[in-house]
Amino acid sequence: MSKETGLGWTTLSVDDSSGSVQDIRNDVTNFNFSTPRAVQDVTGIDKSAIERLLLLADFSTTLNGVFNDAAGKSHAVLKTVSSTSVARTMSIAISGQTLANEVLFTDYQLTRAQDGSLVWTAPGSLADGTVPAWS
Repeated sequence: MSKETGLGWTTLSVDDSSGSVQDIRNDVTNFNFSTPRAVQDVTGIDKSAIERLLLLADFSTTLNGVFNDAAGKSHAVLKTVSSTSVARTMSIAISGQTLANEVLFTDYQLTRAQDGSLVWTAPGSLADGTVPAWS
């Protein structure tokens, strides 16, 4: 094992609304994702510290990028978020490690900043109840 940077992502793809995989890495400037687990507090009155059980797994993401309306790029993929109700496969990969999930994107926010830049943000959440797992 070796430590690595976050440079050189080999995959960041999102299905368009018709289910076709689109590579949008070139448009994404930064993103975050998390794979949290819910917990249930089961602390009895006999305890002096909190006791918990692990519950359901989840996945969420926020993609941020630069506007690009070329065919198969970020705007073409995300512009239908407000008008379609489809889960989209989102795959990310770096250093041979891949995480793919079915995601519901809930918004496609465009911002035209004072400096003239046109950027977007797209938050998404796990859609299908499949436990997120790296492969």
